[in-house]
Amino acid sequence: MATKTSPLSGFPELLPAARVVEREVIASLSRTFELHGFANIETRAVEPIDVLLGKGETSKEVYVLERLQKEQGDRQPSDAGVGLHFDLTVPFARYVLEHAGHLEFPFRRFQIQPAWRGERPQEGRYRQFTQADVDIVGRDVLPFHHDVEVMRVMVEALDALPIPPVSFQFNNRKLIQGFYRGLGLPDLETAIRTIDKLDKLPAEKVAELLVSDAGATPEQAQRCLELATIRVSDTSFVERVRALGVEDDLLEEGLTELAAVVEGCAAAAPATVTVEANLRIARGLDYYTGTVVEIFMAGYERLKSVGGGGRYDALASDGRTTYPGVGVSFGVSRSLIPLLADGVLAGSRAVPSAVLVAVTDEDTRDRSDLVAASLRASGVPCEVAASAQKFGKQIRYAERRGIPFVWFVQDDGTHQVKDIRTGDQGEADPATWTPPAEDLRPQVHTKEQPQ
Repeated sequence: MATKTSPLSGFPELLPAARVVEREVIASLSRTFELHGFANIETRAVEPIDVLLGKGETSKEVYVLERLQKEQGDRQPSDAGVGLHFDLTVPFARYVLEHAGHLEFPFRRFQIQPAWRGERPQEGRYRQFTQADVDIVGRDVLPFHHDVEVMRVMVEALDALPIPPVSFQFNNRKLIQGFYRGLGLPDLETAIRTIDKLDKLPAEKVAELLVSDAGATPEQAQRCLELATIRVSDTSFVERVRALGVEDDLLEEGLTELAAVVEGCAAAAPATVTVEANLRIARGLDYYTGTVVEIFMAGYERLKSVGGGGRYDALASDGRTTYPGVGVSFGVSRSLIPLLADGVLAGSRAVPSAVLVAVTDEDTRDRSDLVAASLRASGVPCEVAASAQKFGKQIRYAERRGIPFVWFVQDDGTHQVKDIRTGDQGEADPATWTPPAEDLRPQVHTKEQPQ
């Protein structure tokens, strides 16, 4: 056993009070998804290397899994041909193919699990992180109204979280591709990936790349940038795009779909969520075919997006059947860890115990154990004092752990419970007493975020 350790960069571990926040966020997301009829699944941590690389990610980001020592007769090299998944979409696609015969379509699923990515650790980017995904997948066809539905579900889910306001910024790949096709660009996919760099590079540099990499003329590159500057919170983008004078059937289809998503989500968006059409959003991954979205958190724009997703008309295929889908992912670790570090979120206490049952002396510990059993039968989390110290020391022990109440068994068989925060103390019956609802379980405390 190691006697001295050093932190591993990019593999965050939360202390108990911070873990309270993460668990509540995951529970809240799960409640919302289940309210909308999404079933929970969990997939294995590893996938075949060729499957992981098929999404277009670089091999530098995949952690390969293999045994440290191989026994004689072990197969080579296939035993080392698996890696840890770097998102939840790739394993979900494989899951759908393997279990299609046992699933009802459209299949509504949510998944909240860790993923691993071998990139340079920095704020908001970790080598191990938790994501929350929600998707609807069809068999051969998936009506467009599911695009609106999934996005509205995530709007509702994030509104329920104790995080700063978020912004959903939508675009549509059909709109982008139709516009570029109508312009006569020779390489549409390269143009889309290039436009996706606008959040990292100045517009002038992106224009140069459109010319050098995507084969655009300077005039075409300028029109692409004009499209990318359109950003509104209503459907007025439709006429602004048409005013650019580009005509294409796919462009019109994209405009119609994007308008429906913006209208549908805006109608459901509360005050803590804004919805925009942002025609700069492209999401460079090639498998998106329609709706695309990026999610940003107010005050934490430095993190870039904290979530995203969209429509993919070929999530998976077995050669006979194609499974189209639409989904969106929220970065649980990406969002929460900076909020915890800044003190914006905190757990009210580090332990679940609402009560510490004091011990008068070791000979009467069984009386304290009986009280604890009675409280637990009523659903009250509690623990018995570790040692029969003076009551003052037992109270200070409860204070250090954040436990709000201390229970005393009197010599005459009666019981007293003390709120150590206020000093109030009174008689109580362990068979019927419960703490106030806000003290029963650890709570998530929020503070005003730094400016």
